[in-house]
Amino acid sequence: MATLNKSVLQSDYTSSVNKALEFIDQNLDTNLSLEEVSKIACFSPFHFHRIFKTITSETLNAYINRKRIEKVAAVLMRKPEVTITELSMSFGFTSNSSLTRAFKKYYQLTPSEFRKQSGNRFSKISKIQSKIGQVHTTFEAYICSIDHLKNWIKMNAKIEIKEIADMDLAYVTCIGVHAITSSYDTLMRWATPLELLNNADTKMVTIYHDSFKTTAPHQVRISTCITLAEPLKVSGNIGLRTIQKGKFIVGSFSIGLSEFEKSWNGLFAWMAENGYRKADRDPFELYHNDYRTHPEKKCIVDYYIPIL
Repeated sequence: MATLNKSVLQSDYTSSVNKALEFIDQNLDTNLSLEEVSKIACFSPFHFHRIFKTITSETLNAYINRKRIEKVAAVLMRKPEVTITELSMSFGFTSNSSLTRAFKKYYQLTPSEFRKQSGNRFSKISKIQSKIGQVHTTFEAYICSIDHLKNWIKMNAKIEIKEIADMDLAYVTCIGVHAITSSYDTLMRWATPLELLNNADTKMVTIYHDSFKTTAPHQVRISTCITLAEPLKVSGNIGLRTIQKGKFIVGSFSIGLSEFEKSWNGLFAWMAENGYRKADRDPFELYHNDYRTHPEKKCIVDYYIPIL
């Protein structure tokens, strides 16, 4: 049997796998079988299983289990009123003990321990992050003091609450922060002959479908996007999506590449300090310049956090 070529798969089958990934994310509380997910992708179960593992580097079952555990972690951090029993029932675990075993295997903490540590997220979140291999020097230096984060935001961000309209995008999906550059390269190769970059209103957007607080950087699912003024036909690696209208915290920054992480953490600290709650939608970045052309190599960027 011929070996599947990853580059060919990524070109020919990405659209189908993207549909499956989005379906999984939206249905983690249901019984997601290989047969059901492969139907969404329009492949036989056997063929889809091979394609999925080749593109994502995880089996379908491993991916679904990981996403369920990470979703549990996100709920534990944001909703202290939800019980462990409710979580085990909501995300397909047969009992509290089965959830606890799976959760501890992934985070080296029980759900209860994770919740206690994340209760004071700005002083203790680095301990949780270290359990999933996400300790960064800049992160640790700034997360240790909520006051430092507040001061950072006051000095470096303009923050507003905005209602935004629907935002139509063309996108390329990647898994892992290491793949962002190549994903944008693919997007630019598609956009350039269409002269989309000649429109002054065209912006680059990065959507984060997973949280770095619960997902390791090499497994975070990301969409690298370009805004569209009108609908276009796409195929292959390029997909279409819409950021739905709604209310957002918008933080506007002019920052260096090393300051992205502490800016995000500062903005989330501002959100908590001011009594806002994140909605169950994805945050994103919208860029206003190419940092390489800036005299100080600064990124002029807006951060968007969806809120209730």
